[in-house]
Amino acid sequence: MSLENKKIIALVSDDFEDLELWYPVLRLREAGATVHLVAEKKDTVYHGKYGVPVTSDYSFEEITKEDYDGIVVPGGWSPDKLRRFPKVIEFVQYFDQQKKPIGQICHAGWVLISAGILNGVNVTSTPGIKDDMTNAGAIWHDVPAITDGHIISSRRPPDLPEYMKQYIASFE
Repeated sequence: MSLENKKIIALVSDDFEDLELWYPVLRLREAGATVHLVAEKKDTVYHGKYGVPVTSDYSFEEITKEDYDGIVVPGGWSPDKLRRFPKVIEFVQYFDQQKKPIGQICHAGWVLISAGILNGVNVTSTPGIKDDMTNAGAIWHDVPAITDGHIISSRRPPDLPEYMKQYIASFE
């Protein structure tokens, strides 16, 4: 499927899981989407858990959420930082209300939990936050990836191919 004319936010903060940010960004760009790396500060270098750098395109304050068709939240330790920004919560809640694709992998479920959007939603994540997900009302499954409406979730890096197939298909 071609994602030409689609604009997607990829959230960035230090300690992201390197593959869980870069693999989706590259796959989405290969499919024709414009992916903007959005962080607390514009033009700032952030580092993944294994040291892979990324430079943000925009700050949270600079973007207009209505201009975007989807959002991707990488895992690692960055979700614990990202969920502390009111703008990030606002973005996730907006995409949920508009039923636009929200991708989350591994620990990224923490951001969706803080946004309060998981009640009754079928999801997966790293097993390490299974209790957090179910306590937020989610229905947790131990599968590589799962789509429930516009929310696409996955467990960990080995599951990225299935996750991205489902995320890209969610734009159909």
